[in-house]
Amino acid sequence: MCTLRRILAILALAIASAAITPGPVAPAWSGENPSIASRQRNEKRAFTDSEITEGFMKTAFGAEYHLAGRVDRIRKFDAPIRVFADGTRADRKAQLAKIVGDIAAKVRHLDIAMTESSEDANVRVRLVRDRDLFRTITTFYGSERAKEIRSSLDPQCLSGFRKNDNFEIEHSDVILTVDNGDFVFFDCAYEELLQSLGPINDTSSVPWTMFNDNVSMGYFDIYDQYILNLLYDPRIKPGMTVQEVKAALPDVLTDVRAWVKKVNNLPE
Repeated sequence: MCTLRRILAILALAIASAAITPGPVAPAWSGENPSIASRQRNEKRAFTDSEITEGFMKTAFGAEYHLAGRVDRIRKFDAPIRVFADGTRADRKAQLAKIVGDIAAKVRHLDIAMTESSEDANVRVRLVRDRDLFRTITTFYGSERAKEIRSSLDPQCLSGFRKNDNFEIEHSDVILTVDNGDFVFFDCAYEELLQSLGPINDTSSVPWTMFNDNVSMGYFDIYDQYILNLLYDPRIKPGMTVQEVKAALPDVLTDVRAWVKKVNNLPE
């Protein structure tokens, strides 16, 4: 996450040395952006088990901006995810649909797709102009909390979720600005959509994840594919503790490695 963007979850209320080789070709719709294409060509593609585990534990537990609710358990959707785009920019809606499709293709056990019905959606993406961002945040969180968010976080986009007592995410909201350029839109959309699925905590100690204030990606990088595939493996369940996750991770990581290697054509 870039320094101008932060995350807010509604009830969780977080307002989520290996060889370097050329990366795979970006999808045409994002690879046309020179900033994104350059980052993907130079991304780190090989990680140790401990590097992957560290990033997963630091993002799946905790919350950067914690106001209420326990954050020491796994939080994730346990139902199909349907995303509704609310806004007037047809081009941004089309780009969002491709981003959702890209996430669906790269996270093995994640059932996520767009929907044309707001009633059927459990993830709602509000597409707004930058000048309307604060007013939209106020609509979601009230004037006092919106002022606190603006003064402490100065966001360009936000995401958050509502979870039940079993730590199952029931609904997520994402706010994206549409008029700050393509790179910011892609970068915000990937990060906020992914964090709204559960890995809500930012960390400055892991340099390969987009869930780091100092890192901007603009695409679904390999390291974060590991994090999301670990989170949405059926053996990692909502409400699991740190100890329970640590016990399950070795077997899960073996299968996740095979999947990420397959979808990214990674070498042995």
